[in-house]
Amino acid sequence: MKLAEALIARADAEKRIAQLQQRIIRSAKVQEGDEPPEDPQVLLNESITLINQMQNLIQGINRTNSATAFDDNRTITDALAERDMVMKERTFLTNVIANAVVTQPRYGQSEIKFMSTINIVALQTQVDDLSRRYREIDTKIQQLNWTIDLIENQ
Repeated sequence: MKLAEALIARADAEKRIAQLQQRIIRSAKVQEGDEPPEDPQVLLNESITLINQMQNLIQGINRTNSATAFDDNRTITDALAERDMVMKERTFLTNVIANAVVTQPRYGQSEIKFMSTINIVALQTQVDDLSRRYREIDTKIQQLNWTIDLIENQ
């Protein structure tokens, strides 16, 4: 199994577990004398089995990411951490820009005038650079995901 396939299987398992949980909740209690729409114990058993399968997938994904070179200096795990922090910085700066832009209209000379205290153009340039960096890292990660075999549990 390729790493990308394991990632897809993990995402599918997460969705399936959430669906099973909703079905269990709908069947967990009924009015006295009524029957639940589904057997909650069967759903619970299926959920536990799926959770155990998901744990194995996650362990294999983590093991593979830690053991696979992203480039000469980093593993995929390192690249994932960098990609996440690039996105965090990008989101942070985007929020700063959104709150620093002055959009309050003035209707008269006596109204208070607001001014930005930061260089929005420079910050936007940083955001653009971070966006490019994120795309480059993410693209390489995605490429590797489809070429690397998952390291299975021993």
